[in-house]
Amino acid sequence: MFHAPGDRPAPGGGTLPPEWLDLPLLAGTLRRLLAAGRLAPLALHYGDPAGDPRLRAALAQKLADFGIAAAPEQVVTTLGATQALDIVSRTLLAPGDAVLVDEPGWAVEFARLAQLGMRVLPVPRGPDGPDLTVMEALIATHRPRLYVTVSVLHNPTGASLSLGHAHRLLTLAQAHDFRIVEDDTYAWLAPPHAARVAALDGLQRTIYVSGFSKILAPGWRVGFIAAPAELTARLVDVKLLTSLTTPPLTERSVALCLEQGALRRHAERVRERLDAARARSLAMAAEHGCAPAPGSAAGRGLFAWLDTGVDTDRLAQSLLDDGWLIAPGSLFHAARAPSPLMRLNVANGADRAFWRAFAERRAELRRRARPASA
Repeated sequence: MFHAPGDRPAPGGGTLPPEWLDLPLLAGTLRRLLAAGRLAPLALHYGDPAGDPRLRAALAQKLADFGIAAAPEQVVTTLGATQALDIVSRTLLAPGDAVLVDEPGWAVEFARLAQLGMRVLPVPRGPDGPDLTVMEALIATHRPRLYVTVSVLHNPTGASLSLGHAHRLLTLAQAHDFRIVEDDTYAWLAPPHAARVAALDGLQRTIYVSGFSKILAPGWRVGFIAAPAELTARLVDVKLLTSLTTPPLTERSVALCLEQGALRRHAERVRERLDAARARSLAMAAEHGCAPAPGSAAGRGLFAWLDTGVDTDRLAQSLLDDGWLIAPGSLFHAARAPSPLMRLNVANGADRAFWRAFAERRAELRRRARPASA
């Protein structure tokens, strides 16, 4: 995540290649704000604790496009989706509380919840969503307070929650009195009419989290929470304790991108480009004997979840010696264990030089794993 662009090739990375992002769009919005004489009020004051009012209004309109009814007053801006998840956890949980999470899932979320003193309860993730049988057993034993999920274009499997699963999930949440935190980080890369739990639920038991790092500007750290009206004041209080406010200049810039439709047009171009790149990357993976893992959905989104046939922790270390950064499967489990799976970023996963290095290092690992001849 934190290597400089061009420092090391990252077929396992979590973002679009920098050259896919629209730098002129970012520069243009900043120039407009500077030319209009708006810099002083945006840069010389802390800003609204809940976030830039213009951005919150634009986000409420965007959420309506997803079928999520939220007034601007129900939106709280954050320093990216990561801080949004942290604020929700600090607002609703106490040390010792149980939290359901997808597995495989995001390593940072596992670590963050554990650091806050929560009991992390992994639920196997399948092509339609969580394994509801396992979830019901965990609910009966542990009485969780939250379920944190990436419902659309799940990281790392690429799968999206089906409507049937979403309905049953909401039924469980109502019956057992827990909330659902819907992390929609990859919203702009998703099909236009992907189903959201928050839309089905009407933001009753669901808290919706998203941001712009994956589509617009990772370094701007603009994210947000959309929540039931009775929670927003508490969320703002916790935001004040963690960061006071968020940068009004970048938030207003994102508002302009949304209001003018420039971000929507950029996202459409990225999705088209991603579709073409995915086809190339998956074809190259298949040439090298890497099949999509069970429960994954390689037809959409930024990631492919692939079975390599070898321990990807060891493979990652070997490829690092060649200058390649991959994402081994163990990173996506709450309790790390050897895994043959790896996450491939399909936007930059069709590099033949990478796959040559991959094949050589995998063959080397397989040779070492063979029993010695009698």
